[in-house]
Amino acid sequence: MMEDIYTFVQDVEDGCTLVVRAHPGARKNDITGLHAGAVKISLTTPPVDGRANEALIEFMAERLRIPRARISLVSGATSRLKLLRITGKSAAEVQAALFPVESC
Repeated sequence: MMEDIYTFVQDVEDGCTLVVRAHPGARKNDITGLHAGAVKISLTTPPVDGRANEALIEFMAERLRIPRARISLVSGATSRLKLLRITGKSAAEVQAALFPVESC
């Protein structure tokens, strides 16, 4: 059952894919946890004219410390459930950046 938690990010050739459940129009940009096999991300940008998708890519680029050009929206342009393609980062690297383990 614990292995199901990490299905939100998968290694693919030259990078990984990330399943995201977007919550546009939120109070702040933040990762709020996991929901149904996806990373739940709150965005302040409203879902108008693709602006929330652009804000999601910008948020992820900042969080992963990579150029925006290395993140693309594969599917879900008009849905809350989205699939992102991230080049040059492994699933483990993305997972660590999104959910850092706090040291004791």
